[in-house]
Amino acid sequence: MKALISGASVGGPVLAYWLGRHGFETTLVERAPAPRRGGQAIDIRGAALDVVARMGVIDEIRALRTTMRGMSMVDRDGNEVMRSEEGTISGGRFDSPDIEIMRDDLTAVLAGASGARYVYGDSIATLDQDAGGVEVTFESGGRARYDYVFGADGLHSNVRTLVFGPEQPLLTHLGTYLSIFTADNFLGLDHWQTWFSDGAAGGAVYSDRDTDVMRVNLGFGAEPIDYDHRDIDQQKRLVEEHCSGMGWEVARLIEAMWKADDFYFDAMAQVKMEHWTRGRVALVGDAGYCASPLSGQGTSLALVGAYVLAQELGRDPEAAFDRYEQRMRPFIERNQALAVENPGRGASPESVQRAATSITLD
Repeated sequence: MKALISGASVGGPVLAYWLGRHGFETTLVERAPAPRRGGQAIDIRGAALDVVARMGVIDEIRALRTTMRGMSMVDRDGNEVMRSEEGTISGGRFDSPDIEIMRDDLTAVLAGASGARYVYGDSIATLDQDAGGVEVTFESGGRARYDYVFGADGLHSNVRTLVFGPEQPLLTHLGTYLSIFTADNFLGLDHWQTWFSDGAAGGAVYSDRDTDVMRVNLGFGAEPIDYDHRDIDQQKRLVEEHCSGMGWEVARLIEAMWKADDFYFDAMAQVKMEHWTRGRVALVGDAGYCASPLSGQGTSLALVGAYVLAQELGRDPEAAFDRYEQRMRPFIERNQALAVENPGRGASPESVQRAATSITLD
């Protein structure tokens, strides 16, 4: 059986790994010309910890955890208004079993374990299904036939658009935009997070594992904005427009933003669909059921979804897609609810742990 997976972030490589265990030959196609750098600190929790343990990579992932020592919050003048050494807003309590890791560290581990063939700098142009498979043409001009095609290509999934239609009716905007980029650690952060806010705008900075650099998050509240998802300069102008008046060190952060070559920007939004599968195509992770970073569970949903989908295909291909949707639906709904449980403050650690463990991996 031959499978094509669009997207080489989290869900794609994990799906490739487990499909390979069931005898599939897998190819991952990724629009980016090389593995994507940067990204924020992300968390692996609950059932997702079981997935990476069963892949045999949990020790490697633990060795790359962020090892934050704590967090503080400052006002616009830089005065510390809160401090904690028990946990962080992004990663939860330090006494939990969760693993916080930088996104690019995790994706490198997963890619190394996947066992798949990777094609960078290309994307799917057309999909044509029949009862026996899927004919695919690529933007590069190539053609190939696969038994299955999977979309693990994020919030703005190309596969989803090709198979299910325009994205707008499927997205629920959560009223916030977020940017993420890497900068020189001119604040001298040492495994520490600093959070700040001023009205509708705010953000966080924290050191990387390499404390010479730091990751920066700048975000703001707004109704849906019409912008080009591929125009990075336009996105940086939006961040500057909405965040430049926050005080503290934000002017220097914005200056660093204009120099960043790993800048990311998008709306905090959720994907809600009646079905994630059609014919011989299925969606995994953010492409089908993005919960948004506000849930703290996007990475874990992709890990678990990829595992469950491959598991069901290995058991009974005829019933696999129905079983995938039946098993994942309650888990997805519970985790998506985290993003709106407590607007402005985030879901409680107890709610996150209950949601993260609300599926059985048999």
